Amino acid sequence: VQLQASGGGLVQAGGSLRLACVASRSIFISAYATGWYRQAPGKERELVAYISTSGRTTYADFVKGRFTISRDNPKKTVYLDMNSLEPEDTAVYYCAADYDCDILEHLPSMISNWGQGTQVTVSS
Repeated sequence: VQLQASGGGLVQAGGSLRLACVASRSIFISAYATGWYRQAPGKERELVAYISTSGRTTYADFVKGRFTISRDNPKKTVYLDMNSLEPEDTAVYYCAADYDCDILEHLPSMISNWGQGTQVTVSS
């Protein structure tokens, strides 16, 4: 499965962005759970949120109430709506897909389907 992430950019603190992760194959939405991760300079990659094949969502504590993950099956796309952005949200954001939600949450090193990353920069 090939993934294409987009939607990053420069935004002021308090602003919003919508990231999109588009899959190259139509079975992506029905067969895979999808997650968003981020990596800031000098920091380890961290899970931001993921959505299961049934639509169940899970969020990192640092984005709860600000970010929303969703999926649009006909468009083969998973979105990450980011509101109330903070400078600490500055990072490269990646999407990833796997059959197993536990892999997304606990073993991202085992994931083979990654998007190329999109830069999000939040200015103060």
